[in-house]
Amino acid sequence: MITGLEHIGIYAKDSKALKEWYENVFDFEQVYDNKKGTYFLKLADNTMLEICQQVEEPGEFTPTKGGLRHIAFYVDDFEEMVDRIKAAGAEVVTDAKVSASGVKTFFFKDLDGNIMHLINRQTPLF
Repeated sequence: MITGLEHIGIYAKDSKALKEWYENVFDFEQVYDNKKGTYFLKLADNTMLEICQQVEEPGEFTPTKGGLRHIAFYVDDFEEMVDRIKAAGAEVVTDAKVSASGVKTFFFKDLDGNIMHLINRQTPLF
């Protein structure tokens, strides 16, 4: 039986630089380094990112191609984190918005161009 999501893997052009970006911007904690360009970083809830050194260029991206499109991070202090991400030089995909139901969203690209999503819900989905 699956009991949770352990980690999400990201292959990066410069895995050390991307690892340091996530540590500095999001306060991820490094919990593993294989000394070959693979790092595991964890959040307070023990969810992890695995950041590995890219070996080859990814295929061409199109908006309707199947596959992973973004990773969403829940944040308590939404505005503070948006400011922190912008100050770190992240490319904004869609600026911060608040829906009619009070859901706050912000899409940006990390240091390596991966699309990430911040979310804050006033009322949880479950």
